Amino acid sequence: MIMGLLFWLSVAFIFYVYLGYPVLVAAGAMALGRREPSSGAAGCPSVTLLICAYNEREVIRTKLENSLALDYPAGRLQILVVTDGSNDGTPDLVAQYAHRGVELLHKPQREGKMAAIDRAMALARGEIVVFSDANNFYDPGTLRELVKPFADATVGAATGAKRIMKGDGALGDSEGLYWRYESFIKRMESRLGSCVSVAGEILALRRELFRRPSTGIINDDFYLAMHVLGQGHRLVYVPQAISRERVSPTQADEVHRRARIVAGRWQSMFLAPAILTWKRPLLVWQFVSHKFFRPLIPLAMIMALITNLLAVALPGEVQSGSLLRLSGYWAFGAMLAQAGFYLLAAAGTLLPSRGMLGKLLYLPRFLVASNWAAVVGLLGFIGGGQGHLWIRAPRREGLARHSREG
Repeated sequence: MIMGLLFWLSVAFIFYVYLGYPVLVAAGAMALGRREPSSGAAGCPSVTLLICAYNEREVIRTKLENSLALDYPAGRLQILVVTDGSNDGTPDLVAQYAHRGVELLHKPQREGKMAAIDRAMALARGEIVVFSDANNFYDPGTLRELVKPFADATVGAATGAKRIMKGDGALGDSEGLYWRYESFIKRMESRLGSCVSVAGEILALRRELFRRPSTGIINDDFYLAMHVLGQGHRLVYVPQAISRERVSPTQADEVHRRARIVAGRWQSMFLAPAILTWKRPLLVWQFVSHKFFRPLIPLAMIMALITNLLAVALPGEVQSGSLLRLSGYWAFGAMLAQAGFYLLAAAGTLLPSRGMLGKLLYLPRFLVASNWAAVVGLLGFIGGGQGHLWIRAPRREGLARHSREG
């Protein structure tokens, strides 16, 4: 009985996180009859576009040209680039844009992105600060769309849509599918009042709501978003504000990136009680279901596999098989289903990722790789091996090509 109970609880948990929670959020939003958060005219508040660039010589020119070409009044836009620790010539390239109004903040020592943001905020003049990276590109009207929700005084932060550029094979297609899935959840959460997930490369917040961070923060964007919500304000999703970028060069790079995010997620779990409040139970439920349950999925997958193996190794009578007890043919059927899923993931690793078959096989591979990254992130957090300094991944060739995502 205990094996079957643990197995079905694990399976139910996985389905709740991936499917149940999005369905409940969507149902709640539709039941309340709420539409998209207000995007009424907010005018053109002064904006600081804060770009963090560590050794980004390859892309920084393209990023700055993209930023200078945005459809926003030049007199209302401050472009501030912080390049702390860069030693590849990035600060020199940024300095060449001083005559076009781009401001540079640099020091030789590298103390992490959160420390760089903290230093830069002292020089930010905009009412709204938009945080961006060097390797993502905004559509021309992104800033105008991103600031519209701030016409509502209850809105403290806004995040836009992350789109993956075409041309990077099945890895890019899978990442693009994942971000469309995340986009749906954010839209539904915003209809309920506030979303709890942000894309750090397109995050806007009221400058007055910024709180100096503690040292060693891994996920700066999630930390900033939690603090805005902890102060009683709302965080909304703006799908019309679009940021485009390319996927990591290899699956290994993607695993490393996700492992860091998960380590930061575990760190945030321990920080959350001091920031969030039970006076907003809906928001707490959203955080737990959307952000804090995700790193637990691989543990549930492992539990489902172990209990299924034990149920097969210690079977009951096949003829008297019980679904709840996971005995008899139910145990063998569940084992075949799990084995099939992992075999498909393996096939997706071994076979070329081109064509329809390769793309279909890449989805189970993507899910397994993502959850393996969560295990790596957990181990890194426990062992203290995941520091707050990001090890920069190599960029794909042709990153500067501003291709479109379908």
